[in-house]
Amino acid sequence: MRNRKSGYGASGNAEGCPVEFTLDVIGGKWKGVLLYHLIDGKKRFNEFRRICPAITQRMLTLQLRELEEDGIIHREVYHQIPPKVEYSLTSFGKSLAPIILSMKQWGEEYKSKIVRKEPSSTKRVRE
Repeated sequence: MRNRKSGYGASGNAEGCPVEFTLDVIGGKWKGVLLYHLIDGKKRFNEFRRICPAITQRMLTLQLRELEEDGIIHREVYHQIPPKVEYSLTSFGKSLAPIILSMKQWGEEYKSKIVRKEPSSTKRVRE
């Protein structure tokens, strides 16, 4: 496990908050998205770049390294020319699938709720 900077365990409780610990592992703008796409199977670095064009190469590398250090993903390096690297979920990482898929479902419901509200919120702005 990597050195945590989130303050996990700093709440006075020796064990810390489990939700805070979980969010430290999968939280942030990109980790959940990367994990969601890994549920379908192995991905290469450039596949992630195509899937998430807004993520910088540096941030993608950092997020993948942290997930690897936490034992969530596995990085397989194939010694060939050109070099090939694939990322996949570990068995421990696969245990996050229900959480990630629940987040997806909640996001779809929330998005549809917001889309249904847009015409009325636009109307209020005009009045």
